[in-house]
Amino acid sequence: MNNYRDIIIRPIITEKSMKLMETDNKVTFEVAKGSNKTEVKQAVENIFGVKVVGVNILNTKPKTKRVGKYTGKTKVVRKAIVKIAEGQDINLFGE
Repeated sequence: MNNYRDIIIRPIITEKSMKLMETDNKVTFEVAKGSNKTEVKQAVENIFGVKVVGVNILNTKPKTKRVGKYTGKTKVVRKAIVKIAEGQDINLFGE
């Protein structure tokens, strides 16, 4: 992957990720499939200008959902939980 913005797709903002952001200084991103920890680390450091301490990556499996008689699956997401160095933060909300 040649562009850092191709690796980081979007931030994941949920109650759990907001709690991680407040307590442990960790930010959760949806990342491209096939990206590894070093690519994610370099992308976050270059895009946001922060020091990354650690990266954990997980793949979520699709869940079966049903609406009436129709069944389907949720999409597969690759998440990266990035730990930022103390004293630094990423402003996701533009404040």
